[in-house]
Amino acid sequence: MLQQHYDRYMAQDQLVWKVLFDRQTALLHKRACSAFAQGLAAVGFHRNAIPNFAEVSQRLYKATGWQLEPVEGMLNDADFFGLLAQRKFPATVWIRSMAQFDFIEEPDLFHGVFGHVPLLMDKAFADFLHFLGYVAAQHLDDDVALTRLERLYGFTVQFGLVQERGETRMYGAGLLSSSGEIHHCIGDVTRRFPFDLATVLQTPYSEAHLQDQYFLLNSWDQLTESVAELAALLASNWQLKPVE
Repeated sequence: MLQQHYDRYMAQDQLVWKVLFDRQTALLHKRACSAFAQGLAAVGFHRNAIPNFAEVSQRLYKATGWQLEPVEGMLNDADFFGLLAQRKFPATVWIRSMAQFDFIEEPDLFHGVFGHVPLLMDKAFADFLHFLGYVAAQHLDDDVALTRLERLYGFTVQFGLVQERGETRMYGAGLLSSSGEIHHCIGDVTRRFPFDLATVLQTPYSEAHLQDQYFLLNSWDQLTESVAELAALLASNWQLKPVE
């Protein structure tokens, strides 16, 4: 089992965390969903130190039954969704360098921990992600079903928007952890659509570039309903349309 060797983080690593933390919290003021702000405080993140995974796992487990699973990088579908099904979130142990400050090809510690963990302190979101992982783990031999599940994950967990008190708020980790994605999302020409499960499942998804569109939940209830609806469709041998 991989471990987070906290003593191996250098002063430069801590500086990267601090600068990114300051930049993102400033950008997310009045842009992030309330669950993110509450989770960020409850999990104990602050600008002065990279989070210790063991301490974070204790707080997560007490709040929602989740824990962090240290990993070196991206995982295959079986390992990734299998961990989610066990309420374990794969958290990358390495953090980007200053040379990679604005763009990295693979998720690093800042994206995985700052972007994802605060929402895992919210019971409704934590239960949704657990259920999504459980459903995906039942369909690892079905490429079409997995593609649909990955799209639901991508357009919600990574780049989702939610309506709160008449305002559009961000909750996707790819938005919360990226200044470039935030600026792109709030741009006048960016397309934002009401969340509709059928549309999401038919929309190609990629993390290789800034998103072409974002989907807006009208409430958190819609998030929970989406994975339950998809699970029911898959369980009934629903014939999906060919993947675009």
